[in-house]
Amino acid sequence: MPFRYRLLLLVSLVVLALDQATKLYIDSRFALYESVTVFENFFHITYVRNKGAAFGILADNAFRVPFFITVASLAAIGILWYLHKLGEGQKLHVLALSLIFSGAVGNLIDRIRLGEVIDFLDAHWYQHHWPAFNVADSAICVGVGLLLLDMWRQESAKKKAAA
Repeated sequence: MPFRYRLLLLVSLVVLALDQATKLYIDSRFALYESVTVFENFFHITYVRNKGAAFGILADNAFRVPFFITVASLAAIGILWYLHKLGEGQKLHVLALSLIFSGAVGNLIDRIRLGEVIDFLDAHWYQHHWPAFNVADSAICVGVGLLLLDMWRQESAKKKAAA
């Protein structure tokens, strides 16, 4: 089995297990909107459910569940197709796409199972809160960051080679 598929499998198993385990724990141990302080005025564990996308976008639309299931499914399929096209030397690219894939699938599981996503990581500065998020969201953000870093590194290498 090529490296890219082994890495995808490993990352997916770890991220999905951590994502689903934390969501199940929060759902079983916390009441909706219950919050526990981890770091005063900075970070709480707060149980919320997000019917929309990032920042609650489309939360009140009737077509939101089929729309988000379709988009996440297409994204996952697109990532698998792109991974298949990557060369063996693009390890950071593979890691980044594996994280994005895993995060998309983690939230897709919630959308299929619940019609919404469980969020619980609540970062804030006093009363200024960032929208709550979860492990899957974190994997997507880290994956996008690594993807951008790898693209920048590849572009820099091309410029150096051309000079």
